[in-house]
Amino acid sequence: MAAALVGGTLALSGCTSIRETRGYVTDQVLLDAIQPGIDNQRSVEGTLGRPSFTSQYGEPTWYYVSSITGRRPFVRPRIRNHGVLAVKFDAQGNVASVERSGVDQVVFLQPDRDKTPTLGRERGFLEDLFGNIGQVGAPGAGGGPGGP
Repeated sequence: MAAALVGGTLALSGCTSIRETRGYVTDQVLLDAIQPGIDNQRSVEGTLGRPSFTSQYGEPTWYYVSSITGRRPFVRPRIRNHGVLAVKFDAQGNVASVERSGVDQVVFLQPDRDKTPTLGRERGFLEDLFGNIGQVGAPGAGGGPGGP
């Protein structure tokens, strides 16, 4: 009886969801400590650490991105919680604003089938297989005996 109970427990534990934290690990106390008009880039880095990424254009903005996913064995992970903290700075490097957004701002892209469209002509299997015969080592091609 005990062996069946242990076996059943092990079988059920294999079906539980695996929780993974990705990106910035958020701490609500630290996030609340950042105040516009009071903090600057140095104090934000000291409090929150280095950002996940920074803006390349426009006003200087630091982004802290975090995700918590849940995944069952052999299944793609699903986002359970997603957050982005955007800290915007003015020209002097002082915090201008702090904005938070969640999974409602995430864009989910659906690829078009299993192929990526490319420019050029379509080649068949035999053309891919035999297409370079006679090209390698041809005079003027730079790889054969007649090349430079």
